[in-house]
Amino acid sequence: MMVRSAEDKDRAAILDLLRAFHAVARMPFEPDVAYGVALIEAHRRPGALCLVLDVDGIARGVLMAQAIAHPFGDWPVAKETIWFVDPAHRGRGALKMLDAYEAWAKETGCRSIGMAALAGQRDVSALYLRRGYATAETHYLKDI
Repeated sequence: MMVRSAEDKDRAAILDLLRAFHAVARMPFEPDVAYGVALIEAHRRPGALCLVLDVDGIARGVLMAQAIAHPFGDWPVAKETIWFVDPAHRGRGALKMLDAYEAWAKETGCRSIGMAALAGQRDVSALYLRRGYATAETHYLKDI
């Protein structure tokens, strides 16, 4: 088991992980393969990150993030787009993904790192708090 940058060969496995995340998140629309491919490629560019948890050559987890300017000032932040690990492969490998993300954020010059948790899912806030994250805000969505 290792954490590494995503490669072209990982595309199908990452798309499977995105579909699984989509189902868990209960998004009110169907997953779009073309959009998923574009999302992967956007996170393989400079200023972005696409990590996979490689288990025997297969991506069993994905963590995508971007380095962006904070919306209220010149404060670079790392913003997670998705972090999803196949339930059968959660544990130390997932923590190694978080370690790699945090290291990348520091190397990129970010001053803050953002993580998110899905409402109604297993609460990961205890993990984030143990790792030094603080609650910043809660988001609400309304379908219209």
